[in-house]
Amino acid sequence: MTELNMTYRECALRLIKDRGIARARDFKSAGIPLVYLKRLTDTGDLVRIGRGLYQDPERVGEDIAHDLAEAARLVPNGVISLISALRHHELTTQLPHAVWMTIPHKARTPNVKDLRLEIIRATGEVLTAGVELIRVEGVDVPIYSVAKTIADCFKHSRHVGEDVAIEALRDALRYRKTTAGDLMKYAIINRVAGRIAPYTKAMQ
Repeated sequence: MTELNMTYRECALRLIKDRGIARARDFKSAGIPLVYLKRLTDTGDLVRIGRGLYQDPERVGEDIAHDLAEAARLVPNGVISLISALRHHELTTQLPHAVWMTIPHKARTPNVKDLRLEIIRATGEVLTAGVELIRVEGVDVPIYSVAKTIADCFKHSRHVGEDVAIEALRDALRYRKTTAGDLMKYAIINRVAGRIAPYTKAMQ
């Protein structure tokens, strides 16, 4: 058990209150079995904001869209992608700990101090295909479409998690946010058609 006979829940809540954002290994170091993290996210005591990252629900940003507009202002050659795009399309319950953006492969890494970014690089159609514009706070924010975002999540599953990509694909088809045809179009561009095809066939 944890120090001072505290329950695992009490110890975890104290840790997250102190840090705001904590990693799974922080809980493990505090003597809290990792199996408790899922229980605490299920009960709303913690919010999972990324792979192995947890946040105090009281400190979750209230206006995620504002961060997208700010990112578009600060990185004009970038496109909102991956977890941030999934969140906008309502295809994940994760709250991104940063704004995910895809930028040209040879572009300079953005020097942004007031906004946390997760940068992915791409070239050719992988960069330019499937870009849409949304209007946020008077700013045109480039963001990948539902189908392109899902294809990107499979392509970068080591960053976002295979489970996140599969869940997004399933929900997108279930709620008719995209079609199997569109998914395969971008899967081919991203060279992940072989990974996505079995899921689209099974879920139709």
